[in-house]
Amino acid sequence: MFFKGNLSIHCKSTSIFNPIRTLSAVSQPEIKQENNIENDLIIEKAKIDAKKTRGLVVNMGMSWYKAFESEFSKDYFLEVLANFIADQRDKGIVIYPEPRYVFTFTRMCKLDQVKVVIVGQDPYHGRNQAHGLSFSVRKNILPPPSLQNIFKELKNDIPDFIIPNHGTLSGWARQGVLLLNSCLTVEKGRANSHRGIGWEIFTDAIIQYLNDHSSNIVFLLWGRDAQVKGAQIDKTRHHILTAAHPSPLSVYNGFMGCKHFSKTNAYLKAANLSEIDWSNLPYEGELSIK
Repeated sequence: MFFKGNLSIHCKSTSIFNPIRTLSAVSQPEIKQENNIENDLIIEKAKIDAKKTRGLVVNMGMSWYKAFESEFSKDYFLEVLANFIADQRDKGIVIYPEPRYVFTFTRMCKLDQVKVVIVGQDPYHGRNQAHGLSFSVRKNILPPPSLQNIFKELKNDIPDFIIPNHGTLSGWARQGVLLLNSCLTVEKGRANSHRGIGWEIFTDAIIQYLNDHSSNIVFLLWGRDAQVKGAQIDKTRHHILTAAHPSPLSVYNGFMGCKHFSKTNAYLKAANLSEIDWSNLPYEGELSIK
């Protein structure tokens, strides 16, 4: 289940939601009613708590929100990150992506369905490009150079791959590919402008959670920044593939020919997990909330 609106608080389970009794003694309608009550309380409290982040935490997927709610009340997020971005917007500074798109990656699949993680740096800083998925762009926007290089490598790696005429990667995200930037916002026209304001702490928490609570995830770490960010990953639980960044500045320093896409599917298959259909890239505009 996913929900739309201002979200920023998770109500911990209590006996109200989980009375002490065996599962067999609870009817399915009762379980459904209890879940609905809990979700309704979360949503209502989230609307109030969203004000504390000044509109930053909105449109999050339910499973992600529950897992990371505690981050939103920490000083780095509440006092520094949220205030910094809100102050910039109040001054008329354009921030990408728009608030409704910042957490798009949480709405594409549930947290426990993540199978692959591709770590990016920060969102595209041009108009109408960023929409909350690393390397992906919105409808009617041509693929930027890094994404063009990703498609070229994919074609070389998997000959049946058909290079799309657009750059929207939501088809991957819906299959469990987490397209995660290290920083989730950026100032218009200024690459890396939101580094060091707190996003790295938050996205580190996401990677740490996946590291601790999941297994057999394939992490694709392209470039030094991504590889440093992935240093915490347990190699005995997950599979890590590293290469140069697909940027034109470094693409021929080890990205081209890395064959990460076929290697990812080979690992998933060996782990009895469904493979990624890299060609499944429907042309989507506005991203619907499940």
